[in-house]
Amino acid sequence: MNGLSTVLILVGLFLLGGVYSFWKQQMPKGLLVLLSAGSAMCLLAGVLRLEVWK
Repeated sequence: MNGLSTVLILVGLFLLGGVYSFWKQQMPKGLLVLLSAGSAMCLLAGVLRLEVWK
């Protein structure tokens, strides 16, 4: 696991925590969708950059 994949996974988990927090605060659905998409893209990019796929 290299540094960039670790950072991407951590940012994705941070954004996922933000989605949960904003959902509990009854924030607008558009904001939740935007944060969810960003979180999913960061997590996916981090996982795909792992060395186990080569």
